[in-house]
Amino acid sequence: MANVTRHALTAEELAALALSLAHLGAGPQSVTARRGLRHAFAHLDLDDEVIATTLTTLTTPLPTDVARRARVVAGAITARLVVRIQYHDAGGRLSVRDVEPVTCLVHGEYWYLVGWCRMRRSIRAFRFDRILAVEPTDLPARAHLPSRYLPFQRRVTAQRRPAA
Repeated sequence: MANVTRHALTAEELAALALSLAHLGAGPQSVTARRGLRHAFAHLDLDDEVIATTLTTLTTPLPTDVARRARVVAGAITARLVVRIQYHDAGGRLSVRDVEPVTCLVHGEYWYLVGWCRMRRSIRAFRFDRILAVEPTDLPARAHLPSRYLPFQRRVTAQRRPAA
């Protein structure tokens, strides 16, 4: 038997897997896939309440309407197209925004669309439960590296050289 080296998944890989599972629904394939995702998380310390809640959210099927929006967003990420969203912010204000989707992620109890908001001209995270509608556009989105926009990632920093 060959030696197998196991590596933990990166935050970017976990986000992509979770998004893929999000719109599988609650069928037999999704049950097996979510069980596999739980195995991928086996190396994490689940004593952290935020991580434990996030993992539960990741491995729970999305409501049908949210899953439908996730499919549109996933398609736009793959095709590198802008999406137009109708969004209720935390204050209850409704806005329509063109967003260059970068990735989706889960933190705690919520799924988020992370993307470049053309209205605000900066990166923003939009909670899926506050997105009322998503429609694809024919507008091309710029290439964005998901690793630059995912929180909780370790950043490689330049090492200081000792003073001579």
